[in-house]
Amino acid sequence: MPHTLPLVHAGALGSDLAIEQDHGAVIRRSILPGGVRVLTEQIPGMRSATLGAWIGVGSRDEAPEHAGSTHFLEHLLFKGTQRRTALDIAEEFDRVGGESNALTGKEYTCYYARVIDTDLPMAIDVVLDMVTSARLDQADFDMERGVILEELAMNEDDPGDVIHERFTEAVLGGHVLGRPIGGTPEIIEAVTRDAVWAHYTQHYSPAGLIVTAAGGVDHDAVCAWVHDALVAGGWDLAGDAVPVGRRDRFAPVEATLTPEVRIRRSELEQAHVLIGTRGFSATDDRRSVLAVYNAILGGGMSSRLFQEIREKRGLTYSVYSFGAPSTETGVFGIYGACTPAKVDEVERLMAYELERMAEGVTESELERAKGQIAGGMVLRLEDSYSRMSRLGKAELVYGDLWSIAEMLGDVRAVTADQVRTLAADLAGRDRVSVRVGPA
Repeated sequence: MPHTLPLVHAGALGSDLAIEQDHGAVIRRSILPGGVRVLTEQIPGMRSATLGAWIGVGSRDEAPEHAGSTHFLEHLLFKGTQRRTALDIAEEFDRVGGESNALTGKEYTCYYARVIDTDLPMAIDVVLDMVTSARLDQADFDMERGVILEELAMNEDDPGDVIHERFTEAVLGGHVLGRPIGGTPEIIEAVTRDAVWAHYTQHYSPAGLIVTAAGGVDHDAVCAWVHDALVAGGWDLAGDAVPVGRRDRFAPVEATLTPEVRIRRSELEQAHVLIGTRGFSATDDRRSVLAVYNAILGGGMSSRLFQEIREKRGLTYSVYSFGAPSTETGVFGIYGACTPAKVDEVERLMAYELERMAEGVTESELERAKGQIAGGMVLRLEDSYSRMSRLGKAELVYGDLWSIAEMLGDVRAVTADQVRTLAADLAGRDRVSVRVGPA
């Protein structure tokens, strides 16, 4: 059974949870004074180490007056601190052949770095300096506004990005999860430095911080380095603060579905089409069933969509299905791109395969999908970044931690009847159709 990660305060610099993993790896979890959570996975023989500093705040959490602040902060934290310039931050990692970056999601933000294990103290100091001591100067803010506007313009030039954003909006219209992560040009033009600063000071605190590290790491040393870096950054770690709670997975989802969206782009050579519906949450008990279902429908070159629409009919180069879960809901879709004259046929075949899944799957399809998922899962977890990311999501989203063997066992236990039942559920839901193309 997976290990539960309770939100209790340990009150001391030390480990309150230790979990043995596959092949000698060990996961440890501590809650430091101030409510800071630290999770590490020590992997024998691995010389790399990846660090992540997670804040459980994403684009969905922005107050109206702070719209666009989450993604703006991701950019601004690399622009300098009280102790380092932007160049200093870049040179620290270049000097040791490491890398640093960040990602903003709808429900969290993560600043991360990957280095040789001996350089982990430096990575912790730099990343947590950024998190605790960002300057957010007006001059940097004004310059980065232009960078973000260019990023949004680049995304708008990519029809694949456009259709996925419009699809999410169409399925979750009116809900905060329907917002674009990066905001819109209008939002970015309007947001002020003071609004971003207010968002930063409201959400970036010890009780809201999760630090994860995986690879060639020592848990006690990581805890000590994290503690020292946060104190150096001016954060108050005194007291018995309780970590910020996880989101309510059972919160009601009120959203207005838009059945049809058409976006004309005369400069495009292809028509892009995406159909789908409301999906399942990240914590839904059927997530392994959904993974098997998706692999059979459109998760690879042997999938039904790929074989029927590309291989047998030659109608499209790219066609696939996907699920995008969040805490209390998600979206599920099928995407393809083709010449405009074929878009009606491609969409019809997508819908046909979606509905045909409800008739059942064969044992050979089931076993092939399980093998595909198992192999992909193990290969993805062969590097320290993936292990670090797994720890962060377990703490932020799931509230439990599965070993690789447990995850594989859950996939292998999926039955054809479970897949058929889930397929019937998805096929019976209200559906959205989004197209981006020249006509």
